[in-house]
Amino acid sequence: MSKKTKDMGNELSNKKMKRRALVGSTFGAVIEWYDFFLYATASALIFPKLFFPDSDPFIATLLSFATFATGFLARPIGAVIFGHYGDRIGRKNALVITLWMMGLSSFLMGLLPTFATIGIWAPILLVILRLIQGIGVGGEWAGSILLSMEWGSEKKKGFMASVPNAGVGAGMLLSSAVVGLCLYISNDSFYTWGWRIPFLASLLLLAAGVIIRNKILETPSFRQVKEVNQVSKMPVLEVLKLYPKQVLYTGLAKFSEHAPFAIFTTFMINYSINNFDVSSEYMVNVNILASVLMCINIPLFGYLSDKVGIKRLYIVGVIATLLFAFPYIGLMNTGVPGIILLATLLSMFPHNIQAGAQPALVAQAFPARLRYSGASLGTQIPAVFAGGIAPMVCTYLIQTTGSIYSIGFYIAFTSVVSLVGTILLKNLSNVSVDSEICKQKMILKSTEKANA
Repeated sequence: MSKKTKDMGNELSNKKMKRRALVGSTFGAVIEWYDFFLYATASALIFPKLFFPDSDPFIATLLSFATFATGFLARPIGAVIFGHYGDRIGRKNALVITLWMMGLSSFLMGLLPTFATIGIWAPILLVILRLIQGIGVGGEWAGSILLSMEWGSEKKKGFMASVPNAGVGAGMLLSSAVVGLCLYISNDSFYTWGWRIPFLASLLLLAAGVIIRNKILETPSFRQVKEVNQVSKMPVLEVLKLYPKQVLYTGLAKFSEHAPFAIFTTFMINYSINNFDVSSEYMVNVNILASVLMCINIPLFGYLSDKVGIKRLYIVGVIATLLFAFPYIGLMNTGVPGIILLATLLSMFPHNIQAGAQPALVAQAFPARLRYSGASLGTQIPAVFAGGIAPMVCTYLIQTTGSIYSIGFYIAFTSVVSLVGTILLKNLSNVSVDSEICKQKMILKSTEKANA
């Protein structure tokens, strides 16, 4: 076989693997986020009635959103565990494990007895499964975008990283569609047995996802790190030691993408149903349309980020979120179903601009050999303080201030935080191992001087 023929064969093989990595990382992300948003929808529609029925409506809602937040509390644990193994044994192997954790925990939620059957054990078991789910999500996000981006070309990093992130929208679309279908089919029996079907369906999606991901080879970036024998023994500790500011700035940058999105897709479902003349079915359908928009917008803005600059486009999204904070609340507060739909669809654009540019922005903030750990820690630790507590914060703000416009100030605050973090964040994707070692020696010398 000639060298030219061999090179052509390798090129075709690489193209095939790039497509497979893109499909596998995205499909896995869809499954992960299907499970995540299924729980988010249930925390607004189902769990207050079935798992916290002895509480008054305000307390029941608050407790249900607290279990939603529990998953976010577990996400940093997942970031540490899978960040470590993702930089030690590879992106692919870590992602197969996260898929099992998410799929099985969601399936078991569909089998849980309610409060009426086993009392206090019902919410306790729900929280335990939510913790497992949170650990899985904590390790999934960074791994899925790296699996796709590190198989892509240098000029298409933004797009390749954004496509798995569109799995967020596809997962929300799938979960909303399945819940809507079950609401329609089971009708009055939805709270008896209909709500279980979407959770039980996770098992079928899990099987498909594992098969697809097992066919993907490890990324070229990680293979290169292994070939030069530069795999970190303790990547999480090393990234915190060498790049603590990058982890912090990544977390700050994430705020305006995460918290407002939790408000748009979780809190406002509950608020609109309880305060306006809109049904559960209508709000689920609103989320379905918003999800369709996300599936289109996120890859589009990922593509644009390669053209205009990843960081520049992300800043545009942050500023758009800030400017739309109060108009969004004003539109939602009309209580008119059509205007609620319009407000929700418009809210997707500021979020989607950020969601399209964010994966590559975060991935490029760390060198390849520490990228899984850095990206996981930088996004999952702030997830607790951004998206995780957002529905509870909003419930508390309205209860104490009596005004929904207090949420507008909350959204504006998260935008200012993100703007600062994004401006300070650096691109370290081309940092070599040698420069990392030099930096480590400088840190060691400064520590020795301080202790002398």
